[in-house]
Order: sequence, then structure tokens, then C-alpha cells
Amino acid sequence: MPTARERVRAELTAEIAGAARRQLAEVGAAALSLRAVAREVGMASSAVYRYFPSRDDLLTRLIIDGYDALGEVAEAADDPAAPLEQRWSAVCTAVRAWARAHPHEYALLYGSPVPGYAAPRDTVRAASRVGVVLGGILGEAARAGLLHGDGGREPGLLGDAAVEVLGQDAPGIDDAVRVRALLAWSSLFGTISFELFGHLVGSVEDADAYFARVVAELGALVGLDAT
Repeated sequence: MPTARERVRAELTAEIAGAARRQLAEVGAAALSLRAVAREVGMASSAVYRYFPSRDDLLTRLIIDGYDALGEVAEAADDPAAPLEQRWSAVCTAVRAWARAHPHEYALLYGSPVPGYAAPRDTVRAASRVGVVLGGILGEAARAGLLHGDGGREPGLLGDAAVEVLGQDAPGIDDAVRVRALLAWSSLFGTISFELFGHLVGSVEDADAYFARVVAELGALVGLDAT
């Protein structure tokens, strides 16, 4: 059980992170300032530095929080009792809904890199959560006999991280399947980014209908149209 001191620290850390998220909406990640955040929460800059020693530490916290929030949405949308193609669609739709509701946080995760910032390894687990959910659906499809592969690896093609996330070593999943899955995963976020950043304007009449079609096509690409 956390001590009173630990609870206070957790509350203040969350308050500082909340103020920083509001700053994202106002000035963007590149202009995020610990001093401005300190002013908003009514703390001295020196006090904020005890919780986040640098702007990069604060950005890392916001990035991990954003990925975790998105991952929780994806996990909650996946109903193991539903048909696989419906699970795929539900997860993709939930990811898009979160992005539309949190555009500034989404931009921090998938928009332009913040100048001078390099995300540490600490962000990888959280960043993989959506991929793990989609990879789990892929693994279920393989175990149901819907995918046809030998589980083999092609040297120099995909890293171990992709194997771990995208179906792991389930029978019926090989690198050809994983490449299609990685294409679908990246295309999902590419489509959402195009929508949020205004690149579909003039090209798509009904964004909802277009997204639903993209999700169906990507599901078919990885082999979920046979369920």
C-alpha cells in the first residue's frame, strides 16, 4: 500500500502531466515548456523539476500515457467471443475514435517528431499495445486454420519485435503473413493520420464509410475475410 508521501507525489505528477497535455493543445509538443506547466499548476519551476528533471522526461511521460490510453481502448474493444473480422473492425474503429477525441495526444504519438527529442526504450511496451491486440486476433485466425504459412522466418526481413507482437510463433504464421499484418497495422494509423491532419479533404466524401472500407480491406489482406 503506498504511503501518504507516495500518494501525494503520484497526485502531483498526474496534475503536472495533465497541465502538460493541455499545453499540447495550445502550443504543440515542440513548444512544451516546464516553466509554463509550472505556472499553470501554481508551482515553482524548481519544484516541477523534482518530478520531471527535463522537458524530455515530461514528454516521455505524456507519450507513455498516450500509448497506454490508446492501448486500453483497443483492449476494451476486443471481444474474444465475437467473430474475428468483427473483432478486427471493432479494435480499428475504437482506435480511430480515440484519435478523433484526442487529436493533440495522437499527434504527439504519430505526428511530426519533436525536434531534439528521442523516445527512450521505456516507450516501446506501451507503443506496442495496439499491435499486440491486433496480433492476438491474427494468432486466433492462425489457430482457426484461416492463415496458411509454415511459421518460418525470412532472414533480414522482420525483427524479433515484429514476431513477438504480430502473432508470435503461432502455427500458420510466417513472415509473409507478418508483413501483411505490419502493412495493415501501419495503414490503419496512416489512414487515421490522413484524416486527422486534413489530407483526405477533397478526396473522400464520407470519412466514416471510407474508414469502414479501409478496415475491411485490411482485414481481408491479413486473411480475416474467410471467417
